[in-house]
Formats: sequence, structure tokens, C-alpha cells
Amino acid sequence: MDRYERLAGAFVGLADTLVADYDTIELAQQLIDNTMELLPVTAAGILLGDAKGSLHLFASSSEQSRLLEVLQVEADVGPCLDAYRSGEPVHVADLAASATRWPAFAERAAEYGFLAVVALPLRLRDERIGALNLFLADAGPMSPTDVSIGQALADVATIGIVHQRILSHSELVNQQLQTALNTRLIIEQAKGVLAERGTLDMDSAFNLLRQHARRTNRRLADLARDVVNGAPTRDIIGAPPD
Repeated sequence: MDRYERLAGAFVGLADTLVADYDTIELAQQLIDNTMELLPVTAAGILLGDAKGSLHLFASSSEQSRLLEVLQVEADVGPCLDAYRSGEPVHVADLAASATRWPAFAERAAEYGFLAVVALPLRLRDERIGALNLFLADAGPMSPTDVSIGQALADVATIGIVHQRILSHSELVNQQLQTALNTRLIIEQAKGVLAERGTLDMDSAFNLLRQHARRTNRRLADLARDVVNGAPTRDIIGAPPD
């Protein structure tokens, strides 16, 4: 399957989320999966704004990208925040050369082997709800074609997250986004439970959680909540019964 076919498949998959009861967490993770598959990036992460405009970690491709997103939120500076606030892509072809702009972020990114980053806003017309970070292992600019593909994927995912604003009052949508952010915290807790019980790293724990949710046709958030509440995890990680 060539890249154009895979790209078309990605758009179809994201469009499938435009239903009344879509799983926002799964949608965000699907966006991460698509960018990792279709773009020459090493890692990716998503920050999503809450009702007050504050950004929170929402999805990531690895533990390293998750930590970098958290670092940006805690420091209140970074390329992802700049993309969210400006509504424009932020291109950093050489993080080392931009160290004075975001010193802590640049230093930590270098430790993880990321030398360049592109941050793309999650936007729908003039409305911004978050940003997508794309981390690259090699310094240098991302091609305009790759940037356009990344932004297109981000735009379609944004429609999936906020499309109910067409039908509902914005206050209800803000509540939906806040609920999704709270759900993400539950998923992080479930990852920790699985990691401890299965002696796994956090990335492996999340992959097993997500695979089991798909295999059993359950919402990721519901499965995570059960794990946090003490449900048996043998079927998820293959460990002895609790």
C-alpha cells in the first residue's frame, strides 16, 4: 500500500469518529498513530485545552514524548504552547540553536534524542483546542508536504473533537472536553497499575490496555476505570489472577 492509500485510509478512519458517541481518547491516539505511520517523525504528542484554556497532556506515542509534553505544560512554555496560542505551526529545525528560547525543553529533548520539532495547532477556523507535537531525531526542516499532511490530519481530528459545537451550546462541549481530560488521568493511572503488576514499562502497559479494549470492543476509558477500581488484569497482561 503506497503512502497515498495509507493517507486516504487515515482520513477515513478519523472521519469514522464523527458519530454521536465517539471515544475522544481513542480519536486522539488514532491521530498519533497516523502521524507516526505517515510522517518521518520519531515521536508525537497532543496537548488539549480545557474550558479555561489551560493545556493538558492528552495523548503521546512514547513515555519520552509524554514527559516532554508535561514539561511544556508545567513550565508554561514550549513549541506546542506557542502553536496553540498563535494558531500557527511552529517549526524548530534545530532545537540546539533554539535553546535560549526554551532551555529546559531543548535540553530534555536532546537527552531523548530529539533534535528538531514541529508543533501544529489543533484548530477549526478561528477556534483552537490544542496542539500536536512532532519530534524528529535529525536536525533539519520537515518538508512542506509532510507539514501539510500533518496539519490536515490534525484538522480532521479537531473536527472530530469539536463537531458537536455545531449542534450544542459551547458550554456543553467544554464540559465534554473537561470530561475527556479527566478520563485521560484515569488511563494514566491504569497504565501505572498494569506496569506494576506486569513489570512493564509505561508504553507497553498502554499498548496492552488499548489492544485489550479493541479486542473486547470496549471503550478505552471504561476498561481503564475498571483496572483502576481493582478489576482482574490477567486477560490484559497475562499475569496470574489477582
